[in-house]
Amino acid sequence: MYPDLAGKRVAITGGASGIGFATASRFVQEGSRVALIDRDGAALERADLELPGAELLLEADVSAPEAVQSAFREIDARLGGVDILVSNAGISVRSGFSDITFEQWSKVLGVNLGGMFLCAREASKRMSTGGVILMTASTNGMEGHPFYADYNASKAGVILLAKTMALEFAPLIRVNSVSPGYVLTPMQRAEYTPEMLEKVNARIPFRRHADPSEVAALFAFLASDQASYITGANIPIDGGETAGLQ
Repeated sequence: MYPDLAGKRVAITGGASGIGFATASRFVQEGSRVALIDRDGAALERADLELPGAELLLEADVSAPEAVQSAFREIDARLGGVDILVSNAGISVRSGFSDITFEQWSKVLGVNLGGMFLCAREASKRMSTGGVILMTASTNGMEGHPFYADYNASKAGVILLAKTMALEFAPLIRVNSVSPGYVLTPMQRAEYTPEMLEKVNARIPFRRHADPSEVAALFAFLASDQASYITGANIPIDGGETAGLQ
């Protein structure tokens, strides 16, 4: 636990499920004032029931500039601003490169990279006395993976966006990206059959997917004063997946 996170105002995008919901739960446990942003209204309703400690739940598409601006204005009204942003919302579609339409490409890049830009821009405007911006990238942004060209490109962009922002905002705002490997989220279960999941596990040194709470723990550390000298970093959390050949 990190006592300095108590009372901090934390906005989490994609916060109604998967890594985002686990991260919201962790910050609630830390005593933070948490705002969840998600485009899935039904998931937000479930999150409201399962995480009563969250102060604010907002339905918004992070790829829409007006929706993002409106969400942050609501955070201003209810929380008085934001100290920490965990920009986590993302989508993926398993497709061969030749099957990716420009519409799909634009949608994936719009959410996964455009959404990061829009939310970080709004959050940084509210951090005149300091703050922390964390972005969910992926090991897919660090090396090639078949069938996810649009997703891979978007996550590589997230890593460099975070590094660039870290240089521009230092020392006032710390900016880092986190690159999970395989995490057992609803999105992962929807795309992979049980057989595919087992095949993936066999390639990971830890022989399993990460639990979303393990990624949430890393976000909490990076947001805390214990990480006060960490900025511009991309931190893989992948059970050894990218350490080298097996």
